[in-house]
Amino acid sequence: MLDNPAVAIRTPTIKRRLMAMLYELMLIAAVEFFANFLFIFLSGNRQAPLFRHLGIALFFLVAAAYFLHAWCGSGFTLAMKTWRIKLVKVGHARVPFGAALLRHLLAWCWLLPALYLSHVLKLSHGQTGIALAIGIAVWALTAFLDQDRQFLHDKLAGTRLIQLPPPARKLPATA
Repeated sequence: MLDNPAVAIRTPTIKRRLMAMLYELMLIAAVEFFANFLFIFLSGNRQAPLFRHLGIALFFLVAAAYFLHAWCGSGFTLAMKTWRIKLVKVGHARVPFGAALLRHLLAWCWLLPALYLSHVLKLSHGQTGIALAIGIAVWALTAFLDQDRQFLHDKLAGTRLIQLPPPARKLPATA
């Protein structure tokens, strides 16, 4: 699609990308739930600090595996495919692993600053939710700083999200 100059490359709207992210949140929660269930089962639900740290590491590794596999393969996750959004790196047939990994790490900037402040300031759960909402809103606004309306993590990783065209309609068979 990127090789055909006749096809206009459009950036998905911010609303469309945020809706895909909301859907993605539900999907990754299910994947993480299953991984956590297996970890608890296999570890015997031990609560020693080592096991808590391993559980956190597993959380990050499962998320990374989920996204990197999708982005380096087809260029989209199930949520992105549903919303017809694809991750690309200009000049490459597929997103290189390094670019996808950098994008994944930078995408944590949507959440980590708020979580860090919440921990340092010992915020309540409600205050943490407000901090996360503000952090997400601020990060989403970075798209308005870019002429192509790409989010900051895509700009820094050298990747971009593109809007895929709607699927071709099949004409009914005539008898």
